Formats: sequence, C-alpha cells, structure tokens
Amino acid sequence: MPPKIRILSENLCNQIAAGEVVERPLSVVKELVENSLDAGAAEIRVLIEKGGKSLIRVEDDGVGMGREDLFLSLERHATSKIATAEDLFRLTSLGFRGEALPSIAAVSRMRLASRTADGEEGFEILVAGGKVTKASAAGVPAGTVMEVRNLFFNTPARKKFLKTETTEFGHIADFISKIALSFPQVQISLEHNQRLVINLFRHSTLADRVVGLMGTDVFRQLVSFENTSAEGLKVHGFVGLPDLQRKSPAAIHSFVNRRFVRDRLFQHAVMEGYRNLLPRHCFPVVILFLEIAPDLVDVNVHPAKREVRFRQQGLVHDFLASSIQNALRRHRPQSEVPSSTPEPRSYTLDNVPDSNVNRGPQGPGSLTKSKDIPNKVAEEQMPFISPPQSEMSRLLSSRPKERGEVFSFHSDYKEGTTPGFFSSLEILGQFHNSYIVCRSLDELVIIDQHAAHERIGFERLKIEFDKGQVEAQELLFPKTMEFGFKEAAALEENLDMLPDFGFSMEPFSGKTFVLRSIPAILNPECAERVLKDLIEELVGLGQSRIMTEAVDKLLITMACHSMVRANQPLSSPEMRSLLKEMDAVDFNTHCPHGRPAVARFTLRDVEKMFHRP
Repeated sequence: MPPKIRILSENLCNQIAAGEVVERPLSVVKELVENSLDAGAAEIRVLIEKGGKSLIRVEDDGVGMGREDLFLSLERHATSKIATAEDLFRLTSLGFRGEALPSIAAVSRMRLASRTADGEEGFEILVAGGKVTKASAAGVPAGTVMEVRNLFFNTPARKKFLKTETTEFGHIADFISKIALSFPQVQISLEHNQRLVINLFRHSTLADRVVGLMGTDVFRQLVSFENTSAEGLKVHGFVGLPDLQRKSPAAIHSFVNRRFVRDRLFQHAVMEGYRNLLPRHCFPVVILFLEIAPDLVDVNVHPAKREVRFRQQGLVHDFLASSIQNALRRHRPQSEVPSSTPEPRSYTLDNVPDSNVNRGPQGPGSLTKSKDIPNKVAEEQMPFISPPQSEMSRLLSSRPKERGEVFSFHSDYKEGTTPGFFSSLEILGQFHNSYIVCRSLDELVIIDQHAAHERIGFERLKIEFDKGQVEAQELLFPKTMEFGFKEAAALEENLDMLPDFGFSMEPFSGKTFVLRSIPAILNPECAERVLKDLIEELVGLGQSRIMTEAVDKLLITMACHSMVRANQPLSSPEMRSLLKEMDAVDFNTHCPHGRPAVARFTLRDVEKMFHRP
C-alpha cells in the first residue's frame, strides 16, 4: 500500500509556521521592529494602513544587509544571532529563531530593500506568497526598509479572524509604546493612514521617555526605584502610587533584559508588592526592568517570545515583590511646612461632644478654637514619655465610652523628635464625625479617620504577628459558642493557629467550643463577632491560598473591628494623636482594603472648583 505519510512542501511549512508566528498585524510589526533594534537602529519609522491589513512598512537606519544576506533572510531558520545550541541560553538579542521573515513572506506580498553603510548601492527583493518575483539593485539609504502588503491574502480563513481596523491598530500602538520604553535612546514614530500618532525623539533617560509617552500628570504619580540582590538580579523602573489605578493589568509594563514580556509571574509579583494597597479588581501602573544573567532565563518557550521561564522562579518573584513594596514604603507624603508653624488650631465642623472643652454658646454653625480648651487638655497634646500604649489608646481609654464604641488599641510605638507629614498638619476640625480636615502650607488635606486608623492597627498587628507577640487577655468568664457544621470543621482544623491571633479556644462538645482568651486589641463586646468573621474567612480561604494572603485577610478583619469608626466624634487631642500615629506606619495613605485614607487638594485644585483663573 502507498505510504500515508508525506513530506510537506517548503511553502506549506512556512504557512504553518506563519500560523504560529503571525497571529495578526501586530505580530508582523513586532518582528520587524525587533529586527531593526537588533540591527542597532537609532531611528525607526513605522507606517500602517487600515490597521495593518493593507500595509505595514518599517524603515530603520541600522547596519543594513547586502545582497546575499537579503536572500538568506528569507530562508527558514536562517539567522545571524545564534550559531550553536549553547547560544540559546545566553541570548542578548530580541530575535534569534530566523523564522519571522519567511513566515511573514508566506502570507503576504513583501518588499525588502537594504544597504549597508559602506555599500555603493542597495538591493531590493519582491516576494509574493513566499516566492521571489523580482530581485534587483536599488537606490536606498543606509539601513533597511520592510514592506508587508495584503496580509493573509492567500489564507482567507485566517483573514476572517482579524478584528476591526481600529482594534488591530490599537494593539500595534500599544506595542510601540512599550518597546519605546525599553529603548529610550531610539527615535520612534508611528503613522496610521498618513496620520502621525506617536512621535518620540531620542531621550537620554527613561524618565524623559515616560513623560513623552504617559504625560506629566501620570509621571508625577510615579516613584522611581532600583534594587540589586545578592544573587545578581537587578531591577529598576517606576511604580505608580496606589491612587494611580487601572481596571486591567495592561498598565503593568514588564521587561526582561529589555525584552517586553507578558508573564504571569511578573504580574503576580507586582500584585504581591501592592498587596493591601489596591481595591479588588484594580491594577497599578508599573514600569519594571529586570536584568538577569541570560543563562538563568529561557526566552524560547513561546513561538511569539511573549513568555519567559526562569531557572529560579521563586527567587525572582520574591525579589520583584519586595523591591516594589520597599519602593512604595520609602515614599511617604511630603509637603512644605511653614517655617514658623502656628500653634495648632482645632476648629469643630460638627458638634463634637467633649466634656473637657469649654464651649460656651453653641449654634449649628459655631466654631470652637483650641485657645478655648483648658490647660489640662492642652497638656494632653504634648508628646508622652515612654507610654505603655499608643497616644490614641490612652486618650480613648481615658474618656467616657460612647455607645457602640468597641476599640482598644495598644502599641509600643515611641515617637521620634522629627515630625512627619501628618504630624505637621494644622487641624481645622472634624467633618461629619468621620473626616479630619487639615491644612499644610498650600494644601487642604482630608483624612478618613476609620481608614487611617485601620491601616495603623493592621500594620501593628502584622508586626506583632510576625514576632509571635499578639497580646492576648484571658476572659474572666470563659464563653461557650456554637457554630454551623462548616464553621465547626474549619475551627477544629485551625485551633492551633488561633493563638497566633490572640484567641484561645477549646472543643466542648459537638459544634460547641469554649472561648478562653481574646486579643488585647479587641474590646470584649465585639470579640465574639470578630471571631465569627475570622472563622468565616477560614472557611472561604481553604488550603489553596497563599498563607501570607490568608494571614493578612484575617488581620484585616481584626483591625477593621477594633479601630475608630466613622460617625464617631473625636476630640482635638485624639485627632492629633491619630495623625502622629499615621507617621509611624508604612503605607499610611490607604486602608488595608486598598481604599484611600487621605485626599489632598492644592490651592490650584480648589481654585479650579470655583473657576478662578
């Protein structure tokens, strides 16, 4: 019987390869632009028509190619970038397989024209569907010109899967923006239907290129950083402040040895760095350049080279996450403080009950200044010396409890002598018993008291938990608690973990347990509710979640229940104490859920609201 297995033609092999390499017009632009960069181009011009379906033209002033190299570039697996198998593991170029040009030529009408800097004349080749139709000398400037017309003209089934012209061009523009970040010293322009869309001149620094691409408004919210590990890893770039959020991960720009990649490890490391700083389903703006020894990363794991694989993935992940977190931790709010700061005033924007304040006649719109506060309260505004607990806790515990108050906060924090940003603010008052209104030299600052105190409690709880020192208090009368089947099962599995959070429970019978101790940070009145919330979290978390994420979620629950609430009046010393404690913790502008705790308005912002010139 005749053989069933046959050898495919060279042209069909190229079309099959094109199915892997050439997914859409973006794939062509990516391969051609990367070739230009590998050729040492200082200027690249990209022209697109009809989203790349009609024309893709890439011009560069790189080293160029001679006649023989032009013909060889159309052969499969022909490349100047690697020679041996070992070269695959020490790649320094963007392209290396030698599949791009023959694959593109197999599904389009292509023109290649090039001249080397020392060549007397250039050379031109025309290709249609993978077959050379014309080759001749041509007058072209030094460098290379690649034209791709009528993409997928001979594979209509593939052409049907292309999106609209606007969508396809959007992918191309996004890629040009990203590759431009990696090569700021290269001048890059992009035209669509004879309209200039991107025009980036040569920039001496990455910061200049970021401003050129993203604008000054975004750049002001970026923090530059750089870090090196003992293992030789290097990372640098920019991380956006938590308020600079996007609804998709598209704004996470990640590069490995200047190669743009879409890698799940990178994205997870970035989100780990922003853990407890962003709301759910929100993503930061990050520009991340990782430098790593070429033999420690494999870029040959994806046909389009979009993904990479690291030899030590855990090491890279933790290095990136910690670098981002440290960069955000070092960035604290700053503002100019008046050289002669006046005595802090405290205006009450709402009626705030405080038995220590001599108010005098009160009306709906009356203001009470701090000079009306007796000396006893004024003394409380002075720094405490070696307090056994935080100022906030001392002040709150010393005044009569309001109905519904459940917080009790302990800390070993001792103040420094230099006031931070929040400590230096002038308190204007409390609005709606929920927001502390302050001002600096030229800013109006509004602080969400619950979100701010929640961050304080969470950060302190994390420190205590990491040290195994979450303070617990024994109950004078142990309390029996009954749970549902799922809750009881989860509780029984995690009984040995509860003491780490300050709780102590013992099985009693069936679904009933005995509560013997609670965290000292909690008021006994709310401890039972907090414990039930923790057990619900344990049921939902299961075993598949990363332990640190699970612990953080439990600590957030505890912090949320134990902190100052909204709609809760605070006296002037209590507000002042809260501001001082904000300066003592990291990430103090957002609550652990990622919601903002601080809003800042410059004088110009306020003037814009009132349409002042």
